[in-house]
Amino acid sequence: MSFWFSLILSFALWISPQSDSFKSEFKIISFEEFETMTLGPSDNLRVFNFWATWCAPCIKEMPYFDQAAENHSGLELVFISLDDGRKPDRVTNFIQKRKVKAPVFLLDDVDYNRWIDKVDPSWSGAIPATLFIKPSGERHFHEGELDEEELNLLIEKLK
Repeated sequence: MSFWFSLILSFALWISPQSDSFKSEFKIISFEEFETMTLGPSDNLRVFNFWATWCAPCIKEMPYFDQAAENHSGLELVFISLDDGRKPDRVTNFIQKRKVKAPVFLLDDVDYNRWIDKVDPSWSGAIPATLFIKPSGERHFHEGELDEEELNLLIEKLK
């Protein structure tokens, strides 16, 4: 029986349409884990983009962020999904279909009022939203959609 299981598993992996170049890191995290990510030291400009699979403006700007991460050395991009943590397959299917390259973390904390102000006091909770953290630890927050030019100008300004 194990021979057939191995054979079927090998075949399934062989015909899998996923390409290693498009696999994105994915993990479900708590707000505390996210906060630890933002407080850690870095020599790079860190960009945390808050989005959801149901948010059309979020989806529209995601390729701009992925491209910016490729074009700008010294930039660390992380996508923070605000989708329902009980349905992570929605997010994993989305990142595979859209070939998202940057790491994606699903923030599994629905008590938004508890943590939104900790991300930035000016944040209304609307998405897309992006937190930029300079190597010095200085934070810059942008609420709303960014087009490709705006994003690149903002990155150049903050580097």
